Amino acid sequence: MNAPVRRVFVVVMIMSLALMVSITAVQYLRAPSLNDDGRNVRALYREYGRDRGPIVVAGEPVAVSEPVDDAFSYLRTYPKGALMAPVTGYFSLVNGITGMERAENGVLNGTSSSLLLERIQSLFTGSQPQGGSVELTIDPAAQQAAADAFGDQVGAAVALDPKTGAVLALFSTPSFDPNVLAGHDTQAVADAYAALDADPAKPLDNRAIAGTLYPPGSTFKLVTTAALLAEGYTADSQVPAPDSYQLPGSTATLGNPGGERCGDGQSVTLEFALQVSCNTPFAILGVEMGDDALRAQAEAFGWGQDLDIPLVVTPSIFPEDPDAAQTAMSSIGQFDVRATPIQMAMVSAAVANGGVLMRPYLTATTRGPNLDILSQTEPSVFSTPMTEANAAELRDMMINVVENGTGFRAQIPGVQVAGKTGTAQTAEGQPPHAWFTAFAPADDPQVAVAVVVEYGGSLGNDATGSRVAAPIAKAIMEAVLGS
Repeated sequence: MNAPVRRVFVVVMIMSLALMVSITAVQYLRAPSLNDDGRNVRALYREYGRDRGPIVVAGEPVAVSEPVDDAFSYLRTYPKGALMAPVTGYFSLVNGITGMERAENGVLNGTSSSLLLERIQSLFTGSQPQGGSVELTIDPAAQQAAADAFGDQVGAAVALDPKTGAVLALFSTPSFDPNVLAGHDTQAVADAYAALDADPAKPLDNRAIAGTLYPPGSTFKLVTTAALLAEGYTADSQVPAPDSYQLPGSTATLGNPGGERCGDGQSVTLEFALQVSCNTPFAILGVEMGDDALRAQAEAFGWGQDLDIPLVVTPSIFPEDPDAAQTAMSSIGQFDVRATPIQMAMVSAAVANGGVLMRPYLTATTRGPNLDILSQTEPSVFSTPMTEANAAELRDMMINVVENGTGFRAQIPGVQVAGKTGTAQTAEGQPPHAWFTAFAPADDPQVAVAVVVEYGGSLGNDATGSRVAAPIAKAIMEAVLGS
């Protein structure tokens, strides 16, 4: 081979090698990023043209793909609309994926590793790959009861099975209709999303688990009481109960709800302080215990902990380094203490379950296109924030709150209910948030619930947790127990 031919051969080989390297880089190394690029129309059609599996509640689909005569072949629809939107989220051509649609996307669109065999079979048969189905733990009666009881009020509710952690209700209001975000008319979908996003009521926020964190008010006294029981206090312990308490290092004073006297104005039992939700005893004792003890107890219940159910839950907050006055206010669920409704439901669930907090979960079962079971959630322990003996004592104190104290509006005929009210102060000039958390039946708990109604709901400044939130919690518990 002469020199000119040899040089041409070398150049051709180098160019061929460069081409092979480039093709390899595009097809293998850059393939994931190219597939995920929003400008990749083929990927878009592939994702939204799949026969996506259903999301199912109690045997009925709450999200399903229907065949349509357009470029995408299938349209995602939501038969229960706004009722289940806080759970399902949406599957949107324009705005992406949220909720359980996102959390279980791999199963629903058929790309999960658990569906590998089905994908291989589709290659040989030439059939269109199908997604699997996701069965949820939601009790439809409890979800509907929450919607009916809230009416036009703003807030959220969560119900749990305290023995397993299964989420029985997860409701946030105002909600939205995911059908308007799932359409294939991109301009109409964009307009609908813009309207929802601009709505000052924030219907796209999932108030039950994320976004909005609320001061829990007196429902947090359950956490403070748990810490006191761990310190050796009992329900019969005499605790200081002055009419007012000057906050340490401050000129400000703290009174009891409504300015009322707590017992004789001197001392009461711890059980009575919880029964009528006195402020001064818990503030005084909280300062004596210190913020570290309160924080440790709160964290044992889940404050500050990462949690997904598999929806991602925003961690609740206990202040990092409060001074004595701030610790006093934190002891009654004020200052910078913040919580989600699911967090407060977890507190009641732990008490109900003998001090053992089960990990909350929404996915009961996933199935393949042929309905074979791919996975089933096994209940697991999240933490053990209380001893069994202390949980039993706090349970009895919560029963007393409902039978003889502020929680009387949650009484259910023939069923013993354990609960705690909360009326949380908000920004100056704004009505309080109304809270209630409870479980029932107290001797064999089937449901633990937490409800928050923003800014007093229909009663505004006249609202209390007893008047506004307790009846909603009662309705949800009745729905679970009656189903």
